[in-house]
This record gives sequence, structure tokens and C-alpha cells, in this order.
Amino acid sequence: QVQLVESGGGLVQAGGSLRLSCAASGSIFRAYAMGWYRQAPGKQRELVAAISSGGNTNYADSVKGRFTISRDNAKNTVYLQMNSLKPEDTAVYYCNAHRFISTVVGGGGGYWGQGTQVTVSS
Repeated sequence: QVQLVESGGGLVQAGGSLRLSCAASGSIFRAYAMGWYRQAPGKQRELVAAISSGGNTNYADSVKGRFTISRDNAKNTVYLQMNSLKPEDTAVYYCNAHRFISTVVGGGGGYWGQGTQVTVSS
């Protein structure tokens, strides 16, 4: 069983930055692929970024060059550094964990966090 707890969301002006964190319980974190998804009101949940257990990364086109996903296996934590934020980045951001990166990238599965709200004002 893996429990995920997100933090770091909030209200920021356009052009600003936030760093989201997702802390995972359990000693097998390093074996899991991790991802960040987001869901805006009235829209489907979409992949933002993913990172494999080996550190390979994958990004949505809309965030490439602005967001960076990273992981610290010693702290059982995955991060999402978000720079140059835009109003269209406003959403609830969810952390996802699964053994296989293909599942994380392909819609998510396994374990989910409760979500953290990110609001970007114009």
C-alpha cells in the first residue's frame, strides 16, 4: 500500500512559480514510476509530467520548458517545479504512483493523492 500526500499548491500571479511536493509512504517508493496530473473545472484530467523509477521524464507539450519533475528517493518525494505559470495552468494537481511508467503516462493508475489546488491569476 502506498499513500501519497501532495502539498505546495496555492494562489500565484501569472509569470510566477510554485513547487509541488508529493510525499509517499512505504519503502518501495524507488521502484515506482511517478506522475503529476491536473484537472481543471469542466475538463478531463490530463498528464502534466511523469518520471520513471530510473529518472526518465515525460512532459505534456503545454508545460515543456516551464515545468520540471524530479524525485528524491531518499525522501520518498516527487516534485513538480512550475515556472512561468499561466492562468490556463489553474487546476487541481494530483500525484500518481504505479509500478509501470507506461501506466502513469497512459492515463494513470495505482495510487493517487488527494490533490492540491493551483490557481494562477492574470
